[in-house]
Amino acid sequence: MKLPQTLMLLGSGELGKEVVIAAQRLGNTVIAVDRYENAPAMQVADIAEVVSMQDGDALERLVKHHQPDYVIPEIEAIRTSKLLDLERQGFRIIPTAAATNYTMNRDRIRELAHTELGLRTPRYGYANDLASLETISQELGFPNVVKPVMSSSGKGQSVVRSPEEVAQAWEYAMTGSRGESTRVIVEEFIDFEVEITLLTLRQWNGSTLFCPPIGHRQERGDYQESWQPVGLSQAKITQAQEMAKTVTSALGGAGIFGVEFFVTQDEVIFSELSPRPHDTGMVTMVSQNLNEFELHLRAILGLPIPKIEVLSPGASAVILSDRDSDRVFYEGVDEALAESDVEIRLFGKETARPYRRMGVALAKGDTIEQARQKATQAAAKVRVGYGDEGK
Repeated sequence: MKLPQTLMLLGSGELGKEVVIAAQRLGNTVIAVDRYENAPAMQVADIAEVVSMQDGDALERLVKHHQPDYVIPEIEAIRTSKLLDLERQGFRIIPTAAATNYTMNRDRIRELAHTELGLRTPRYGYANDLASLETISQELGFPNVVKPVMSSSGKGQSVVRSPEEVAQAWEYAMTGSRGESTRVIVEEFIDFEVEITLLTLRQWNGSTLFCPPIGHRQERGDYQESWQPVGLSQAKITQAQEMAKTVTSALGGAGIFGVEFFVTQDEVIFSELSPRPHDTGMVTMVSQNLNEFELHLRAILGLPIPKIEVLSPGASAVILSDRDSDRVFYEGVDEALAESDVEIRLFGKETARPYRRMGVALAKGDTIEQARQKATQAAAKVRVGYGDEGK
């Protein structure tokens, strides 16, 4: 492998920003693309381009203009059919164009995992309107979970605890659905002990590698805190690794996959998959010898990965905005950083909306409990301010 290489990042949020930083540390050139100006990754990239990635023709023109060595999708909202075309023309899509196409919709990846590969998943069904949602909810029983098949970061997801809540869940799913899709997936509610992300690393010419499992807690379908390592038996870790390897091998390519599982007292159940760095994996920036973004880059470029290990118990906790605003500032960062082994990462997002992730607190501790406490306390000390408030 000769360096530098040129990488085009499709999606320029906070995860993409860390990919850019990892790439530039090895001298590579990065083109950051998103639908709005000055997105987080654009702030550190060599070149920034603003385009709707749902516009396939505009996306193709951009790729052909820059001729990147690798095209790296970092979000789901992309015209994936165009990625398939570009791959046929010789451009390298990470991990593969087929993988991004599969995982854009929850129904495709669920059918791959359950129907084609035989993995244990929650019982599920699909609904295209309120009437069919009511029928499937009755069949699966209550509580159940309703999600748009096309969404990200938990948008439109809700737990339905009674027949009276079905209509509200349908309306909420439609507000969170991406594109023109009106299809939802309805899942049985899993009473799990812990929900984990298993960061799974595929290499071009090497074995599949795994980071130690990451535990996480969600609200509104979006992650609020994560921690590593998780206290699981080796048997359950092995089971999760085997399932993750099965599904990522079917998708192919190279790079990191965030594979999510429910872990109950008796079994490990496949939940979802993202073919890119995972938001819960931000904890690896303080816990591991190589964080998920560095691992993603090394796998893409075919660089060696001699060892992946947790150096210290670590945790992350999100910093959220609670309203709409076209101007933000932050207070309390000094208080948060007064605690030892705490880091604050503010993403540089210029606008706010309710529950938007604006930053993350990272912490190390002697134990997972201590690290989680330090991270959540640090995040709580950072306050998002709006407009001319307090001026």
